[in-house]
Amino acid sequence: MDKATIVTYPDEFAKQEITELASAAGYSVQALITQKRVVRSEFGVGVGKAEELREIVRQNGSNTLIVDESLTSAQAFKLATVTRVEIVDRDRLVLNIFAKRATTTEAKLQVQLAELRYEMPRARDAVRYSVNGERAGFMGMGETLVDTKFKALRRRMVAIREKLASAQSSRALHRVERNKLGFPLVSLAGYTSSGKTTLFNRLASESREESPKLFTTLTTTTRAVSFADPRRRVMLSDTVGFVSRLPTYMIESFKSTLEELTYADLVLLMLDVSENEESVRVKLNSCRETLAELSVDPARILLVLNKIDLLKDGGARRIETLPLFSEFSVVKVSAVRGDGLTQLKNRIIQKTYSSGGYRMKPQAEKARTKASEPVALADGVEQSP
Repeated sequence: MDKATIVTYPDEFAKQEITELASAAGYSVQALITQKRVVRSEFGVGVGKAEELREIVRQNGSNTLIVDESLTSAQAFKLATVTRVEIVDRDRLVLNIFAKRATTTEAKLQVQLAELRYEMPRARDAVRYSVNGERAGFMGMGETLVDTKFKALRRRMVAIREKLASAQSSRALHRVERNKLGFPLVSLAGYTSSGKTTLFNRLASESREESPKLFTTLTTTTRAVSFADPRRRVMLSDTVGFVSRLPTYMIESFKSTLEELTYADLVLLMLDVSENEESVRVKLNSCRETLAELSVDPARILLVLNKIDLLKDGGARRIETLPLFSEFSVVKVSAVRGDGLTQLKNRIIQKTYSSGGYRMKPQAEKARTKASEPVALADGVEQSP
């Protein structure tokens, strides 16, 4: 396991999250250094801090320095020159985790697409440093090589999009067929490691991998589920988890992984409420921002407060009364122990079915239209039509 030193912000949430991300990427964290301002200088950290970091990594044996922000390639190069270790910024760290977790061909392609979008703005500096000051081409400083690299990256992006497009078209057709059945679509969403897959396994009688590690789920899985009355079935989907400060290009690259949320009649937004209130607040706001970016109607969100079995001193009895949750319809559960699952099932049926029988999906026509439109990219999806 590679040893790493982390540079992050001083608040507790930032420190905890970047440590978990580093662990998920396979690093053994040797030291955690905080700084109020990151990426403000040519090194991404202050000049004095860069010198300090060189001594820290030398003493603790770290071969990687993780910076909890997005760095330019120039900043990463200069910081690496001073510290003499590999520099990994936040975006690269998340992409590394995605690459480790991707198991299907489509998921791997989607990770590659995100990686290419990460590399595009860094191509110029990468060429400049690789040619050691060579000045070639009409505009100088290796412009000919820069153009060549840009073109190669674009060709790869086009090729990946073409491979992913057919899979997205196929899923759109599956969605149309499911809509014809009239079964409501219920999608699980939430911060990574909030317990979505555990709840999915409980509700769908599945055995998908459950892990406290971040981003265990990178593909969308959909199953038909019935609660008590077999005539009232729903299609239940598990999706990739969110994380704070996820770049827009990464959300766009994984958009088809999350597109079930756009078409869902009901979104179960899960939160781990066993954490401190500040962490819960940050994660809830991050989830809301991502759902808004995906154009998910807030009226279709049911907030699921998970892990109530870990709350102490009567916290489970009053957790839903926090002002933080006042804008939401709330249900409390323990996906591991089974607390509140009957109430959750009843709420799902109430919100997705009318009293007279099946409620036809309002997104059906939208999905039919979408299936006939050109598509750009897709993700790894394991679905049961």
